[in-house]
Amino acid sequence: MILDLNLTLEALLIKVILPLFITFLVALFVGLERQNVGKAAGISSHILVAMGSAGIAIMQRLMFEHQIFLQSTGVLIDPEGQRVIAQVITGIGFVGAGVIIKDQSHVVKGITTAATIWFTAMIGLILGSGYIIVGSILGVFVVIFILSRDIHRGFNPLKPKVDKKIQPREE
Repeated sequence: MILDLNLTLEALLIKVILPLFITFLVALFVGLERQNVGKAAGISSHILVAMGSAGIAIMQRLMFEHQIFLQSTGVLIDPEGQRVIAQVITGIGFVGAGVIIKDQSHVVKGITTAATIWFTAMIGLILGSGYIIVGSILGVFVVIFILSRDIHRGFNPLKPKVDKKIQPREE
């Protein structure tokens, strides 16, 4: 049985495509900025984490709606399937921990990148759960924050950072 085959076009647009599209845009921007700053987790990492989280949230939302339908027809349901999102939050903590390192001079690096990975995952969960306005507002705030922070630092987050140490030789 294909459970999402009965979605109307309107439901498909609102419950699936719109949250995925907004999630993609926010994660693309955040990942682009991290990549252009020269961090290991860039566009691909952020989009994959965010879209995976949004997909899980959409699936859980549709599961919940299906369980409510089944319950209304007298079928007993097991609400244990509604704990999926909690596992995403835990799992993203491990992914974020993987990008945090302490170098030989005992300087901790990667915390901002870990935070952006966590943020894109949470944006995916929020939007995928159907909170389009909350997720969009949060996404706009973070995009504005990143833009203003980088511009204040004298860096355009939309252009790759040029390493001044490595200059091509003119021949």
